[in-house]
Amino acid sequence: METPTARWRRLLPRTPGRWAAAVAALAVLVGGGTWTAVADDGPPAVQREDRMLRPGGVEIDTSYFTAGGSGKRPAVLIGHGFGGSKNDVRAQAEKLAAEGYAVLTWSARGFGKSGGAISLNDPDGEVKDVSGLIDWLAKRPEVELDKKGDPRVGLTGASYGGAVSLLAAGHDQRVDAIAPVITYWNLADALFPDGVFKKLWAGIFVTSGGGCEKFEKKLCEMYERVAVSGKPDAAATELLTERSPSAVADRIKVPSLLLQGQSDSLFPLGHADAMQKAISANGAPVSVDWISGGHDGGDNETSRVEGRVGAWFDRYLKEETGTGTGPAFRVTRTGGIDSTDGAALKRGASSDTYPGLRSGGREIPLGEGTKTFRNPAGSAPPAISAVPGVGGGLSQLSSLGVGLSLDFPGQFGRFESAPLATSVHVTGTPTARVTVKATEGRDAVLFGKVYDVSPDGRQQVLPSQLVAPYRITPDQQGKPIELALPAVDHEFDAGHRMRLVFSATDLGYASPAEPATYTVTADGPLTVPTAPAVTTAAATLPWWTWGLPAAALVIAAALLLTTRRRTATPAPDPALTDVPLQITGLSKKYAKSVDRYAVRELSFRVEKGQVLGLLGPNGAGKTTTLRMLMGLITPDEGEIRVFGQAIRPGAPVLSRVGAFVEGAGFLPHLSGRANLDLYWQATGRPAEDAYIDEALEIAGLGDALARAVRTYSQGMRQRLAIAQAMLGMPDLLILDEPTNGLDPPQIREMRDVMIRYAAGGRTVIVSSHLLSEVEQSCTHLVVMDRGRLVQAGPVAEITGSGDMILVTTAEEVSEPLAEKVASLPGIGSAVRLDDGRGLLVRLDGATTSRLVAELVRLDVPVTGVGPHRRLEDAFLTLISGGAA
Repeated sequence: METPTARWRRLLPRTPGRWAAAVAALAVLVGGGTWTAVADDGPPAVQREDRMLRPGGVEIDTSYFTAGGSGKRPAVLIGHGFGGSKNDVRAQAEKLAAEGYAVLTWSARGFGKSGGAISLNDPDGEVKDVSGLIDWLAKRPEVELDKKGDPRVGLTGASYGGAVSLLAAGHDQRVDAIAPVITYWNLADALFPDGVFKKLWAGIFVTSGGGCEKFEKKLCEMYERVAVSGKPDAAATELLTERSPSAVADRIKVPSLLLQGQSDSLFPLGHADAMQKAISANGAPVSVDWISGGHDGGDNETSRVEGRVGAWFDRYLKEETGTGTGPAFRVTRTGGIDSTDGAALKRGASSDTYPGLRSGGREIPLGEGTKTFRNPAGSAPPAISAVPGVGGGLSQLSSLGVGLSLDFPGQFGRFESAPLATSVHVTGTPTARVTVKATEGRDAVLFGKVYDVSPDGRQQVLPSQLVAPYRITPDQQGKPIELALPAVDHEFDAGHRMRLVFSATDLGYASPAEPATYTVTADGPLTVPTAPAVTTAAATLPWWTWGLPAAALVIAAALLLTTRRRTATPAPDPALTDVPLQITGLSKKYAKSVDRYAVRELSFRVEKGQVLGLLGPNGAGKTTTLRMLMGLITPDEGEIRVFGQAIRPGAPVLSRVGAFVEGAGFLPHLSGRANLDLYWQATGRPAEDAYIDEALEIAGLGDALARAVRTYSQGMRQRLAIAQAMLGMPDLLILDEPTNGLDPPQIREMRDVMIRYAAGGRTVIVSSHLLSEVEQSCTHLVVMDRGRLVQAGPVAEITGSGDMILVTTAEEVSEPLAEKVASLPGIGSAVRLDDGRGLLVRLDGATTSRLVAELVRLDVPVTGVGPHRRLEDAFLTLISGGAA
């Protein structure tokens, strides 16, 4: 998130840089073919220093990021997730450094190049290291100090890095603000909730750390002991608790932004609730944000989260009192799936006060009676709810109305409500009062969940794929007890039922191996929290993410423009800083023409992660539009904004744009790698900013890089040209007819390159005349005819819907499997796609949700489902009557 101060600087005149020299060098090297814009007259470049430090007696690998000038600035420490390293947070560090912070990242003990053993954020280990890093920051001349030895410093990080942020705030009074993301409050509660061993996640935890031998000895022994017994003991619980933020709950007294994931069976929402209660009780400002994704996958809303973290630090580290930090509570709500790209449709809801997990309780009567069921010998087969690392995908399919959780007959009891008269939006933790008994005086280990059941009873959806485990000891049995269900944000539609289920087993947890019989009696209604103070925003993004910074910028710009002459370049638009491209009222007349337009009144917008296809017949104005977008020609009217910056020749923001146009020009006697190295040297930018290895991995050239370019096929030259356009990993990549001259296999490879590039959160715009290829690779389309916009939107919107369904898959679908799908009831036909990675299915009575359920049952690795009509038909319909 760009601060108002940083935006003010960008409005001021800059000393001309090496733009002209770079363009001249590029012209020599590439002959005007592949082009990546570079401008040195923008914000100061971010500098990075790598060094090994010994803050706590162990060598720690660090990176230090700063940008521009010698003025004092606050510092930020960014921790990484478990199993990662400092490299995982480099992009966020560079962004914060560019916004005026001194940023230090590090690889925690046992990870990356750092020494030592993993001790799970031990106060005498990893937490001591953080205090040592703060000592180091206090000695840096550019870091702002509150007093000698006390730098102005904030901490952020996700998961493991989020926990150390909390712990550091509790152990080191010099910490001034924190923003932990999807992390834990008490690690014992996370891995042993209510005394039940979360075996699947614990195993993944140890494996991602590099194996038990990478951990401190007593931690390894503890894990192996619990994994064998299947039940945590008091020593294990005590060991993890003493290394958890909850152990210093009364000492965390700094402004805290708590971002927790809804799709998270590892660290569920209850952890953020416990953090909020403890820190706010200490008198510190606290905001809670429930993001869409989490450890189980889904959308972690990286751009929005980083923007809000930046605003939080602007307010509490830079002390910019006019900066909005957002509401006390915000939750991202989903409403189905975008059939073009599989992304969840999201919007924000917020409240000025934190509602907690039980606000606005509403009682939902349940069917009475006692349910009897068995825990099978060996607790197998287990029921299935969340599958670590896959849950986010399951949650997306659940949004289609497909229930993917599995309970085995005889191993669960259920209680069901009547159909709901009105919709009920549950925000928080439902609770139920029940009486439980187990045979032979044993512990009862149960797993509670609330399903959303369709009116016909045929579909049940488990919100966020979450269950709550309970260990009910003999002294608790035989009398009513209150059990808390998983905290969720989910809307139950009118006519649907709530189904409360208690299962004896669950795939993610350890259940007793001995067989037992359980009885559960419902002693009252299901109480669900509705959080009435939480209101859903009309737009995808709530006003606070841009409103206050925008107001500050408007005031600043107004003051500046009253004292200076107007410049040719308009001020940045803060509302568009995260928007790759917005074109508004764009017009361009043909040379020497008064009323003939190449482009006329063109307006459209492109979002992050999209692959946008620019379509139109010859003479539609596509190439003219791209040339204006790249700053090569100037529009007569309208404007083009890239990440909020107006496009002009040499505009600094063009350094974030890469382009491939009109074929590539390479030095034929040099290797592919040498051509790329020479090209990047000509730009004058640091070698480490090239990200050559990342670009080459996406392009997939392999060993061919070492060969002379003259030996390349046309397809290989095209991919090398795309790799060249990707150097520096530009946020916006423009490709003009990238498949020209390629055969079908090469076209398919080029399609994969574009999809892989956009999958990293970047944006691709591709102009092509191959409609079938655009249909398979693009998520959105802009159709032009005779210089005007005909239609813009998702591919599915433009192609329309019908009885043809396109199913894409992670793996190739075999012919026998396609035949099985074709023989399903209500399916007219099922034909494999050309590359085998999907099916074109014609429905003949079946519904889309029923089709998905059957595909899951047949173990088809579904990645997307959407309506299908040939783009060619839609295109010809749109431009009928236009120039061909």
